Amino acid sequence: MTITFNPERYKKLLTVYLPKLIKTEAENEQALAIVEDLMHRERTPEENELYQLLITLIEKFEQEYYQINQQNDPQSMLLFLLEQSNQSKADLQTVLGSEILVDDILNGNQNITSELAQKLGEFFHVEASLFVNP
Repeated sequence: MTITFNPERYKKLLTVYLPKLIKTEAENEQALAIVEDLMHRERTPEENELYQLLITLIEKFEQEYYQINQQNDPQSMLLFLLEQSNQSKADLQTVLGSEILVDDILNGNQNITSELAQKLGEFFHVEASLFVNP
């Protein structure tokens, strides 16, 4: 039995979820919730199409949103990566060598030097330039 794509079912899904370009964090959270729901079930071809569409919209928003933030605020990028990688402040202390230094960086009281940026880049497996003010 071959499962085929049904345009009418897809139209109904689009009407229910109303996917559109994501412009705010709240809209992004809504789209993520729908994707999360679809991710954990056996999807019909129409649901899979909606799933792929939402992922594309989320990726577009996050690339633009986080690209802007990373250029303006290395501390925010550090906090974001710390949260996403499930690392702790103690892990950063091990990498950077000082609890006071970590606190000052996370609170925005200390700029990240190129040497510290290099250590952070290696720790998070990202480009060190993410942590340096332009």
